[in-house]
Amino acid sequence: MKLWISKNGAETIQEQLSAQIVLGIVSGDLAPGERLPSTTVLARRFHVHANTVGAVYRSLAERRWVIWKRGSGFFVRPRTSETKTFDAGMDLDGLIEAFLKAAQARGHSPVEIQSRMNRWLLSAKPDRVVVIEPEVELREILVAELAGQVSVRVTGLSLEECRRSEEMSGAFCVALYDHSEDVRTALTAKTPCLFLHSRSAPQSMAGRPKPGPDTLITVASRWPDFLKWARILLVAVGIDATAIDLRDARQKHWKRGVTAESFIITDSLLARELPKGPNTHVFQFIADESIVELRQALSTKPTFD
Repeated sequence: MKLWISKNGAETIQEQLSAQIVLGIVSGDLAPGERLPSTTVLARRFHVHANTVGAVYRSLAERRWVIWKRGSGFFVRPRTSETKTFDAGMDLDGLIEAFLKAAQARGHSPVEIQSRMNRWLLSAKPDRVVVIEPEVELREILVAELAGQVSVRVTGLSLEECRRSEEMSGAFCVALYDHSEDVRTALTAKTPCLFLHSRSAPQSMAGRPKPGPDTLITVASRWPDFLKWARILLVAVGIDATAIDLRDARQKHWKRGVTAESFIITDSLLARELPKGPNTHVFQFIADESIVELRQALSTKPTFD
């Protein structure tokens, strides 16, 4: 059986070796009783430490895939002839073995199974959304905003971090249109990415009550540009600039004087730390149409010819 290792893959070297040996056993490429290559041979072939290979072999022995014979090495453990059925208590390797044996029992060849599985894995639904945004504070706001809009986990990365292929495996990326060129350059061609539209000023103010002429408006955020943007927006709709109190949440005691009665404007992230009530207004950055587009992309099922 031919083994290979990708040192740029999402899985560790141990995970890659272990998975390939298990698949070799359940597919019949490694026959019961067959001796595995020595730890020294594999270590030299893949330029890794022999202890790394030894750890894989010992783990496989503990899980009863292989047996160790003193002075001889590791051998494939004889397997029972019965086809396993799926069991709720099975580990991942057991599930893979049961699936492969069931598929082969129905006449599907290992090559056919592998080809079909590759297509399924490449077309699988993303397991998380990754927000790519250079500015840390804005990135955290966007993550918080999307977390309440989609059913999968939402995380964030910088442009530099998103260049690491292991961080992108199984992810659906999103970014603001401002960074579309840089983000597309940083990502591989196969990594799905949706570029989000920002809300316009009228959209941000639509349906919101206008504060009275004597009302003090508290604008709070950890992102300095949010404070500037909100102030410009409020002044543009006729709010007296002297009635706007800007609170940088990175500063100590920024909450001083802020109560449930205060008229508060904030972002999705900081809203978690502020009093909830009719006077707390969360300004969203992402346009509604982009949220709809993202949900549709995440719900698309794989199709095959």
